[in-house]
Amino acid sequence: MKTNRTFTMIKPDAVAAGHIGAILDMITKSGFKIVALKYTALSAEKAGQFYEVHKERPFYQGLVDFMSSGPIVAAILEKDDAIAEFRKLIGATNPADAAEGTIRKKYAKSIGENAVHGSDSDENAEIEGNFFFSAFERF
Repeated sequence: MKTNRTFTMIKPDAVAAGHIGAILDMITKSGFKIVALKYTALSAEKAGQFYEVHKERPFYQGLVDFMSSGPIVAAILEKDDAIAEFRKLIGATNPADAAEGTIRKKYAKSIGENAVHGSDSDENAEIEGNFFFSAFERF
């Protein structure tokens, strides 16, 4: 079932570098409505739960360590064809491969510290949004 919502996180690297406002500005200027927003931090345990799908991958522990290294901004966004539109806005995982004008091209440091997360499917957007937000925190 296709929805018009996606989930994103501004990752610890972009938060530490002071890019929260600029990234949120790019998101809203691209036509996304923010329906939930939270400034928070993930413990190593919570980061492990969020990325459990990658538990058997070689990069898992490094990802957990990175994602629990500082605060993040979690958000649920709304727009027609939200998943595909947001994936275009953030750009390729590796900022060296990201298109000019994308969030990762502008703000990511590396493939590992790539500024933002974006859901890759409607199913994952729902799971990820539910991980961070209750029904009372969505508008």
